[in-house]
Amino acid sequence: MASFREIQRKIGAVKKTKQITKAMNMGASAKLRGAQDRIERFRPYAEKYFEILSDLSARVDPGIHPLLEKREEIKNVGIILITSDKGLCGAFNSNLISKCNALARNKAAEGKEVQLICVGKKGYDFFRRRKQNIADSYREVMGSFDFQLANEIGTKVINRYLDQEMDEVHIVYSEFVSMVRQVPQAAQVLPVVQAEAPVEGGPQSEYLFEPSVEGLLAEILPRYIKVQVYRGLLDTSCSEHAARMTAMDNATRNCDEMVDQLTLAYNKARQAAITSELMDIVGGAEALR
Repeated sequence: MASFREIQRKIGAVKKTKQITKAMNMGASAKLRGAQDRIERFRPYAEKYFEILSDLSARVDPGIHPLLEKREEIKNVGIILITSDKGLCGAFNSNLISKCNALARNKAAEGKEVQLICVGKKGYDFFRRRKQNIADSYREVMGSFDFQLANEIGTKVINRYLDQEMDEVHIVYSEFVSMVRQVPQAAQVLPVVQAEAPVEGGPQSEYLFEPSVEGLLAEILPRYIKVQVYRGLLDTSCSEHAARMTAMDNATRNCDEMVDQLTLAYNKARQAAITSELMDIVGGAEALR
Protein backbone atom coordinates (compact mmCIF):
# COMPACT_ATOMS: atom_id res chain seq x y z
CA MET A 1 0.00 0.00 0.00
CA ALA A 2 1.22 3.51 -0.78
CA SER A 3 2.55 5.62 2.06
CA PHE A 4 0.73 8.60 3.57
CA ARG A 5 3.01 11.09 1.86
CA GLU A 6 2.63 9.48 -1.57
CA ILE A 7 -1.16 9.56 -1.31
CA GLN A 8 -1.12 13.16 -0.06
CA ARG A 9 1.11 14.17 -2.99
CA LYS A 10 -1.28 12.50 -5.43
CA ILE A 11 -4.26 14.26 -3.85
CA GLY A 12 -2.47 17.61 -4.12
CA ALA A 13 -1.54 16.98 -7.76
CA VAL A 14 -5.11 16.02 -8.69
CA LYS A 15 -6.49 19.13 -6.96
CA LYS A 16 -4.09 21.33 -8.94
CA THR A 17 -5.13 19.58 -12.15
CA LYS A 18 -8.76 20.24 -11.22
CA GLN A 19 -8.01 23.96 -10.87
CA ILE A 20 -6.52 23.97 -14.39
CA THR A 21 -9.42 22.06 -15.98
CA LYS A 22 -11.95 24.27 -14.23
CA ALA A 23 -10.20 27.42 -15.46
CA MET A 24 -10.07 26.05 -19.02
CA ASN A 25 -13.76 25.17 -18.79
CA MET A 26 -14.59 28.75 -17.84
CA GLY A 27 -12.39 30.12 -20.64
CA ALA A 28 -14.01 27.87 -23.23
CA SER A 29 -17.46 28.86 -21.94
CA ALA A 30 -16.68 32.56 -22.38
CA LYS A 31 -15.33 32.04 -25.92
CA LEU A 32 -18.26 29.80 -26.82
CA ARG A 33 -20.79 32.56 -26.19
CA GLY A 34 -19.09 34.84 -28.71
CA ALA A 35 -18.56 32.08 -31.29
CA GLN A 36 -22.15 30.88 -30.97
CA ASP A 37 -23.45 34.41 -31.47
CA ARG A 38 -21.36 34.79 -34.65
CA ILE A 39 -22.54 31.55 -36.24
CA GLU A 40 -26.19 32.17 -35.33
CA ARG A 41 -26.05 35.60 -36.95
CA PHE A 42 -24.27 34.33 -40.07
CA ARG A 43 -26.30 31.17 -40.77
CA PRO A 44 -29.46 32.97 -42.04
CA TYR A 45 -27.31 35.00 -44.44
CA ALA A 46 -25.52 31.89 -45.74
CA GLU A 47 -28.78 29.95 -46.12
CA LYS A 48 -30.47 32.80 -47.99
CA TYR A 49 -27.42 33.17 -50.21
CA PHE A 50 -27.58 29.47 -51.04
CA GLU A 51 -31.33 29.68 -51.70
CA ILE A 52 -30.98 32.53 -54.20
CA LEU A 53 -27.96 30.99 -55.92
CA SER A 54 -29.68 27.61 -56.18
CA ASP A 55 -32.71 29.21 -57.78
CA LEU A 56 -30.60 31.17 -60.25
CA SER A 57 -28.26 28.32 -61.18
CA ALA A 58 -31.16 25.90 -61.71
CA ARG A 59 -32.48 28.12 -64.51
CA VAL A 60 -29.26 28.35 -66.53
CA ASP A 61 -26.98 26.07 -68.51
CA PRO A 62 -23.95 24.89 -66.43
CA GLY A 63 -21.66 26.03 -69.24
CA ILE A 64 -22.59 29.63 -68.55
CA HIS A 65 -19.88 29.87 -65.87
CA PRO A 66 -16.75 27.73 -65.27
CA LEU A 67 -17.53 27.36 -61.54
CA LEU A 68 -20.78 25.57 -62.44
CA GLU A 69 -19.46 23.37 -65.21
CA LYS A 70 -18.57 19.80 -64.25
CA ARG A 71 -15.44 18.43 -65.87
CA GLU A 72 -15.58 15.15 -67.73
CA GLU A 73 -12.42 13.83 -66.12
CA ILE A 74 -11.52 14.45 -62.47
CA LYS A 75 -7.78 14.08 -61.89
CA ASN A 76 -6.97 16.38 -58.96
CA VAL A 77 -9.15 16.79 -55.87
CA GLY A 78 -8.66 19.49 -53.26
CA ILE A 79 -9.88 19.10 -49.67
CA ILE A 80 -10.14 22.06 -47.28
CA LEU A 81 -9.75 20.62 -43.78
CA ILE A 82 -10.66 22.87 -40.84
CA THR A 83 -9.49 21.79 -37.38
CA SER A 84 -8.42 23.58 -34.21
CA ASP A 85 -4.97 24.91 -33.36
CA LYS A 86 -5.07 23.54 -29.81
CA GLY A 87 -5.97 20.24 -28.23
CA LEU A 88 -7.70 19.29 -24.96
CA CYS A 89 -11.09 19.12 -26.68
CA GLY A 90 -11.79 15.40 -26.59
CA ALA A 91 -12.21 13.57 -29.87
CA PHE A 92 -13.08 16.76 -31.75
CA ASN A 93 -9.97 16.90 -33.98
CA SER A 94 -9.75 13.11 -34.32
CA ASN A 95 -13.28 12.97 -35.76
CA LEU A 96 -12.52 15.69 -38.30
CA ILE A 97 -9.24 14.08 -39.32
CA SER A 98 -10.94 10.68 -39.69
CA LYS A 99 -13.62 12.26 -41.89
CA CYS A 100 -10.99 13.91 -44.09
CA ASN A 101 -8.83 10.78 -44.18
CA ALA A 102 -11.77 8.64 -45.32
CA LEU A 103 -12.64 11.12 -48.07
CA ALA A 104 -9.01 11.34 -49.21
CA ARG A 105 -8.67 7.54 -49.32
CA ASN A 106 -11.86 7.17 -51.35
CA LYS A 107 -10.65 9.71 -53.89
CA ALA A 108 -7.19 8.13 -54.03
CA ALA A 109 -8.78 4.70 -54.56
CA GLU A 110 -10.52 6.16 -57.62
CA GLY A 111 -7.12 7.10 -59.04
CA LYS A 112 -7.33 10.81 -58.20
CA GLU A 113 -4.55 12.98 -56.82
CA VAL A 114 -5.54 14.55 -53.47
CA GLN A 115 -4.26 17.92 -52.27
CA LEU A 116 -5.02 19.26 -48.80
CA ILE A 117 -5.54 22.81 -47.62
CA CYS A 118 -5.17 22.59 -43.84
CA VAL A 119 -6.70 25.30 -41.67
CA GLY A 120 -5.69 24.71 -38.06
CA LYS A 121 -2.50 23.27 -36.60
CA LYS A 122 -3.86 19.87 -35.53
CA GLY A 123 -4.91 18.75 -39.00
CA TYR A 124 -1.68 20.08 -40.53
CA ASP A 125 0.52 18.24 -38.01
CA PHE A 126 -1.32 14.95 -38.55
CA PHE A 127 -1.04 14.91 -42.33
CA ARG A 128 2.46 16.41 -42.41
CA ARG A 129 3.74 13.46 -40.38
CA ARG A 130 2.13 11.10 -42.89
CA LYS A 131 3.70 12.86 -45.89
CA GLN A 132 0.33 13.84 -47.35
CA ASN A 133 0.34 16.38 -50.19
CA ILE A 134 -0.45 19.70 -48.45
CA ALA A 135 -0.96 22.54 -50.93
CA ASP A 136 -1.50 25.27 -48.30
CA SER A 137 -1.64 25.55 -44.53
CA TYR A 138 -3.04 28.18 -42.17
CA ARG A 139 -1.88 27.67 -38.58
CA GLU A 140 -2.57 29.65 -35.41
CA VAL A 141 -5.53 31.38 -37.07
CA MET A 142 -8.53 29.74 -35.40
CA GLY A 143 -8.24 31.84 -32.25
CA SER A 144 -9.03 35.05 -34.11
CA PHE A 145 -10.22 35.29 -37.71
CA ASP A 146 -12.64 37.24 -39.87
CA PHE A 147 -14.01 37.07 -43.41
CA GLN A 148 -10.58 38.07 -44.74
CA LEU A 149 -9.27 34.56 -44.03
CA ALA A 150 -12.21 32.97 -45.90
CA ASN A 151 -11.65 35.43 -48.74
CA GLU A 152 -7.98 34.43 -49.03
CA ILE A 153 -8.70 30.69 -48.94
CA GLY A 154 -11.62 31.01 -51.35
CA THR A 155 -9.61 33.09 -53.83
CA LYS A 156 -6.76 30.57 -53.91
CA VAL A 157 -9.15 27.66 -54.37
CA ILE A 158 -11.01 29.41 -57.19
CA ASN A 159 -7.78 30.32 -58.98
CA ARG A 160 -6.49 26.75 -58.77
CA TYR A 161 -9.81 25.44 -60.03
CA LEU A 162 -9.82 27.84 -62.98
CA ASP A 163 -6.17 27.00 -63.73
CA GLN A 164 -7.17 23.29 -63.68
CA GLU A 165 -4.79 22.54 -60.83
CA MET A 166 -7.87 21.19 -59.02
CA ASP A 167 -10.85 19.60 -60.77
CA GLU A 168 -12.99 19.21 -57.66
CA VAL A 169 -12.89 20.81 -54.19
CA HIS A 170 -14.46 19.63 -50.94
CA ILE A 171 -14.55 21.12 -47.46
CA VAL A 172 -14.43 19.15 -44.17
CA TYR A 173 -15.62 21.02 -41.08
CA SER A 174 -17.52 20.45 -37.83
CA GLU A 175 -21.15 21.56 -37.82
CA PHE A 176 -22.26 22.99 -34.49
CA VAL A 177 -25.61 21.41 -33.60
CA SER A 178 -25.70 21.82 -29.83
CA MET A 179 -23.47 21.96 -26.78
CA VAL A 180 -23.11 18.18 -26.73
CA ARG A 181 -23.29 17.47 -30.46
CA GLN A 182 -20.81 18.56 -33.11
CA VAL A 183 -21.03 16.66 -36.39
CA PRO A 184 -18.11 16.37 -38.87
CA GLN A 185 -19.36 17.29 -42.34
CA ALA A 186 -17.94 16.97 -45.85
CA ALA A 187 -19.44 19.13 -48.61
CA GLN A 188 -18.51 19.80 -52.22
CA VAL A 189 -17.44 23.37 -52.86
CA LEU A 190 -16.41 23.23 -56.53
CA PRO A 191 -17.93 22.85 -58.98
CA VAL A 192 -20.95 24.49 -57.39
CA VAL A 193 -23.73 21.92 -57.09
CA GLN A 194 -26.79 23.08 -59.00
CA ALA A 195 -30.26 22.60 -57.62
CA GLU A 196 -32.84 20.77 -59.66
CA ALA A 197 -34.81 22.88 -62.11
CA PRO A 198 -38.15 24.05 -60.69
CA VAL A 199 -41.16 21.90 -61.65
CA GLU A 200 -43.44 23.51 -64.20
CA GLY A 201 -46.71 24.61 -62.65
CA GLY A 202 -45.24 24.58 -59.14
CA PRO A 203 -44.47 27.58 -56.95
CA GLN A 204 -41.49 29.51 -58.29
CA SER A 205 -39.55 32.56 -57.19
CA GLU A 206 -39.54 35.41 -59.65
CA TYR A 207 -36.49 37.63 -60.02
CA LEU A 208 -35.72 40.63 -62.19
CA PHE A 209 -32.06 40.54 -63.19
CA GLU A 210 -29.99 43.66 -63.55
CA PRO A 211 -27.55 43.24 -65.22
CA SER A 212 -27.84 39.87 -67.03
CA VAL A 213 -27.90 36.45 -65.34
CA GLU A 214 -24.33 35.85 -66.56
CA GLY A 215 -23.08 39.05 -64.98
CA LEU A 216 -24.93 38.32 -61.75
CA LEU A 217 -23.56 34.78 -61.47
CA ALA A 218 -20.05 36.01 -62.20
CA GLU A 219 -20.38 38.22 -59.13
CA ILE A 220 -22.28 35.83 -56.86
CA LEU A 221 -20.52 32.50 -57.47
CA PRO A 222 -17.00 33.46 -56.22
CA ARG A 223 -18.51 35.10 -53.14
CA TYR A 224 -20.62 32.01 -52.50
CA ILE A 225 -17.45 29.88 -52.29
CA LYS A 226 -16.04 32.28 -49.70
CA VAL A 227 -19.32 32.26 -47.77
CA GLN A 228 -19.14 28.47 -47.58
CA VAL A 229 -15.57 28.59 -46.30
CA TYR A 230 -16.43 31.26 -43.74
CA ARG A 231 -19.40 29.28 -42.47
CA GLY A 232 -17.13 26.25 -42.09
CA LEU A 233 -14.68 28.34 -40.08
CA LEU A 234 -17.41 29.71 -37.80
CA ASP A 235 -19.04 26.32 -37.28
CA THR A 236 -15.72 24.65 -36.49
CA SER A 237 -14.66 27.41 -34.10
CA CYS A 238 -17.94 27.18 -32.20
CA SER A 239 -17.77 23.37 -32.14
CA GLU A 240 -14.20 23.49 -30.82
CA HIS A 241 -15.13 25.62 -27.81
CA ALA A 242 -18.18 23.46 -27.07
CA ALA A 243 -16.09 20.27 -27.30
CA ARG A 244 -13.38 21.73 -25.06
CA MET A 245 -15.94 22.90 -22.53
CA THR A 246 -17.47 19.40 -22.38
CA ALA A 247 -14.05 17.72 -22.16
CA MET A 248 -12.87 20.00 -19.35
CA ASP A 249 -16.15 19.51 -17.50
CA ASN A 250 -15.67 15.74 -17.69
CA ALA A 251 -12.05 16.11 -16.59
CA THR A 252 -13.10 18.19 -13.58
CA ARG A 253 -15.61 15.53 -12.52
CA ASN A 254 -12.96 12.83 -12.96
CA CYS A 255 -10.64 14.82 -10.70
CA ASP A 256 -13.34 14.93 -8.02
CA GLU A 257 -13.77 11.16 -8.26
CA MET A 258 -10.01 10.60 -8.06
CA VAL A 259 -9.76 12.81 -4.99
CA ASP A 260 -12.56 10.82 -3.33
CA GLN A 261 -10.84 7.52 -4.15
CA LEU A 262 -7.45 8.74 -2.95
CA THR A 263 -8.99 10.15 0.23
CA LEU A 264 -10.61 6.78 0.90
CA ALA A 265 -7.27 5.03 0.29
CA TYR A 266 -5.57 7.53 2.64
CA ASN A 267 -8.13 6.88 5.38
CA LYS A 268 -7.77 3.12 4.96
CA ALA A 269 -3.98 3.35 5.17
CA ARG A 270 -4.24 5.62 8.21
CA GLN A 271 -6.67 3.24 9.91
CA ALA A 272 -4.40 0.28 9.16
CA ALA A 273 -1.43 2.13 10.65
CA ILE A 274 -3.39 3.03 13.80
CA THR A 275 -4.58 -0.59 14.18
CA SER A 276 -1.01 -1.82 13.75
CA GLU A 277 0.26 0.57 16.43
CA LEU A 278 -2.53 -0.48 18.82
CA MET A 279 -1.66 -4.15 18.26
CA ASP A 280 1.99 -3.39 19.06
CA ILE A 281 0.99 -1.57 22.26
CA VAL A 282 -1.34 -4.36 23.35
CA GLY A 283 1.26 -6.98 22.51
CA GLY A 284 3.88 -5.10 24.52
CA ALA A 285 1.55 -4.76 27.50
CA GLU A 286 0.77 -8.47 27.43
CA ALA A 287 4.49 -9.28 27.29
CA LEU A 288 5.16 -7.13 30.40
CA ARG A 289 2.59 -9.10 32.38
